[in-house]
Amino acid sequence: MNKTLYLLLIVLIANTAWAQDVTNPVIDGKVLNAANDKTLQNVHIVNLNQVIGTVSDEKGDFELRAKVNDTLYFSYLGFKSIRVRVTNDWLKFGKIRIKMTELSIALEEVVIRPIQLTGYVEVDAKIIPIYDNYRYRIAGVGSGYEGGSTKPGAVSKVLSAIFNPADFLYNVFGKRPKQMRKLRQMKEDDEIRNLLQSKFNRETLMMVLQLERVDIDEILNNCSYSRDFISSANDLQILDAISECYEEYKVLNRNRG
Repeated sequence: MNKTLYLLLIVLIANTAWAQDVTNPVIDGKVLNAANDKTLQNVHIVNLNQVIGTVSDEKGDFELRAKVNDTLYFSYLGFKSIRVRVTNDWLKFGKIRIKMTELSIALEEVVIRPIQLTGYVEVDAKIIPIYDNYRYRIAGVGSGYEGGSTKPGAVSKVLSAIFNPADFLYNVFGKRPKQMRKLRQMKEDDEIRNLLQSKFNRETLMMVLQLERVDIDEILNNCSYSRDFISSANDLQILDAISECYEEYKVLNRNRG
């Protein structure tokens, strides 16, 4: 009897593993420099749907579990980050070549338009653009707001005029339960943690959590993190800070109920 149960257990485990391989197979590919087709080593690849990651090896090769329509996010220092959708052809024919473009090549042309002054102070004062003011967007509100100053508290004054902290956190977290689940998954994946520890540009966080850079800054600002921390922390520290903020929000939300 015990032997029969043992055999059934083995069959069940084998069937489960086979089903996982069929529905969520391992795909492979190679990452290259688009300029010269040289392989790129240590490119970070994140499956944005499943929140798992890997890196390319010395030959530019990588393997990662993915399903059709999953989106893979490729990032590498000095290169333009890209997103690639997994297709049936990729699963059917195997390894594909992903080409990344260096930032120096990817930069778009900047058009400088001369400012035509009239000679009248009242008119010219309105024509000349002011570049040292900051514009802030608040998650959940359609319009933007001018801080009007770079001094500390400019953002807080705008926010406090519209939301109290509980309302602000609800607008950020309460309407994004899926993204917050992804946040927890990111913390559990070693490859993603290693990636975030070496990055300071917030790109991966923005892609996975579907937030803008200004949203991330506003979240941390409303959770009482200092400007110095927000501007200098690496992406892993930012991830942990957002996670801590989210846990505080859940407690706050229960108290509101």
